Amino acid sequence: MSTATTTVPQGAANSASPTASGTKRLPLAIVFLVFFGWLLWTVSVRQAALFAVGIGLGAVLAGKRFGFTTGWRMLIEEKDASGVFGQLLLLALAAAMAMPLLGHFPELTAALGPPSISLLVGAFVFGLCMQIADGCGSGTLYKAGMGFPMNTAILPMFAIGSFLGSLSLGWWLDLGALPPVGLVTTWGWQYALVATLAALAVVAIAVAFYTRGANARLHRPAKSLFSRRWLVGAVLLAILATLNLLIAGQPWGVVYGFGLWAAKIASASGAIDLSQNWFWSQPGNAARLHETVLLDVTSITNIGILGGALWVAAAKPASATPLTGKQWVVALVAGLILGYSSRLAFGCNVGAMFSGISTGSIHGWIWVPLAFAGTIFGLRIRRHFGM
Repeated sequence: MSTATTTVPQGAANSASPTASGTKRLPLAIVFLVFFGWLLWTVSVRQAALFAVGIGLGAVLAGKRFGFTTGWRMLIEEKDASGVFGQLLLLALAAAMAMPLLGHFPELTAALGPPSISLLVGAFVFGLCMQIADGCGSGTLYKAGMGFPMNTAILPMFAIGSFLGSLSLGWWLDLGALPPVGLVTTWGWQYALVATLAALAVVAIAVAFYTRGANARLHRPAKSLFSRRWLVGAVLLAILATLNLLIAGQPWGVVYGFGLWAAKIASASGAIDLSQNWFWSQPGNAARLHETVLLDVTSITNIGILGGALWVAAAKPASATPLTGKQWVVALVAGLILGYSSRLAFGCNVGAMFSGISTGSIHGWIWVPLAFAGTIFGLRIRRHFGM
């Protein structure tokens, strides 16, 4: 989480006694249990289980401050690789669990996206905007759940942007796209896993050399590559993401749910006919438009993430530095573009990078360098506006 826009007051974790924290959390626990039971009784066992997984994801993301955006910013601005190393560990662990499952159970699907002009443009723009908005898809979601004003305001803008991106995705793909490539189906899960772990190791070595050299040039000791916060978060998220894969039959995603929420509102209002749209006329997407949102696996997990983050915030309240009017405008515009570009890029740091790479999709490896390049420019814009 950005120290520039979001801070945890000194001693905040100790400001409330365990009894006070328990009192604040008790109503939440009751609400969660009632909603879980209602899902179990009226919707399905799968959706109830995914809601529980979502709560776990939100609690880990918020409790460990496991921000993909933050980890990249730490590397670039502070020459601190601990966040990126945590993400690399997360990718390695998730791949080690997901790829054998994909190889043995063909009913499970990978997070595949087509290499395309849409992906190239979307990934770069997303990386740029996520630094300005101080969050990717999961970051925006869990910070909104914690009650940070900027991210709470950005969440609906993200949803609108994702919906607008879905409306034009067919046009973008017409500019040039190749069929999706999955390493598990192409090479088999064993070779796909070895290749993925080897590539992650190469990235880890390159990052380690970069930070060591950068800190040496600044005449300061290199920071530790490993942080307990990031490592514990990586292990827990990898386990929860694997549970999501097993229960949902597909990898963990975030931004599809945002776009679906906006699409359902637009469709229900009669403002737009989506039956002829390339994206929403596809059978799976069309069916979700006419079903309750509680049947969508991404949406129910997102709701759980909001709940898990709210659970953490009840015991560890945090404060946000107020923004100026100009900063608010910049952040909201960035949130809108963030959503649009996430649809073009077939996901965010979760859907494209994490789920893509861990399930063997080539598009995930294409996404990362472009989004990282965008992040460099995004940090310059962020500094320009004093965010």
